[in-house]
Formats: sequence, structure tokens, C-alpha cells
Amino acid sequence: QLQVVESGGGLVQPGGSLRLSCAASGFTLDYYAIGWFRQAPGKEREGVSCISRSGGSTNYADSVKGRFTISRDNAKNTVYLQMRSLKPEDTALYYCAPGLGCSGYVLIKRVDAWGQGTLVTVSS
Repeated sequence: QLQVVESGGGLVQPGGSLRLSCAASGFTLDYYAIGWFRQAPGKEREGVSCISRSGGSTNYADSVKGRFTISRDNAKNTVYLQMRSLKPEDTALYYCAPGLGCSGYVLIKRVDAWGQGTLVTVSS
């Protein structure tokens, strides 16, 4: 059974930082490119970032470029999203998913292995 587990979300003040984790369960995560997505209340789900299988290519949506960093640790079977200089508009439920590759910051050929997501709330 393919499954991912997101963690690391929470309540943070504007300008603060969080590191989100995406851990694989039932498969080896380094076989896949990994994309991060988010969905804010009343909004459509949007792509945030994507990292290649090798980790050699990383891409970001314009809204987060320069503030977020995606990385992977294959030994831990985990992908991370380091979030800095957080803004209230970053508030959303964040998801990760595996796929065959990245087209810019958008994951392509997604594998159906959604997790429950982790909630990020940026508020004073």
C-alpha cells in the first residue's frame, strides 16, 4: 500500500519558519519525483514546489520562490519543505505526492498516494 505522511505544520507568526516533512510508507520515496501542494480555505489546490528523483532539479511557484526550499534525504526516505519568511497568505493545508517527474514546479504523472496533509497557520 502506497502512502505518504506529512508532518511539521503548526501555528507560526508572520516572518517565522517551519519545516514540513513528507515520509513514505510502503514504498521507496527516492524512486519518484516529489511535489508539494497546498490548499487554502475556499481556494483551489495549487502546486508549490517539485524536486526531481535525483534532487538535482528543484522548482518553485513564484509566490514562494526565495522563501521556500525543497530537499530530500533518501536515507531517511523523506522529503522536506523548509519554509521561511512565512506570510498569512501561506496559510493552507499542505500535501505531498510522488510522481514521475517535474514540469517546472508542477508534479507530472502523479502516483495516487495522497496523505492527510499538514496544516500551516500563519497568524499573529
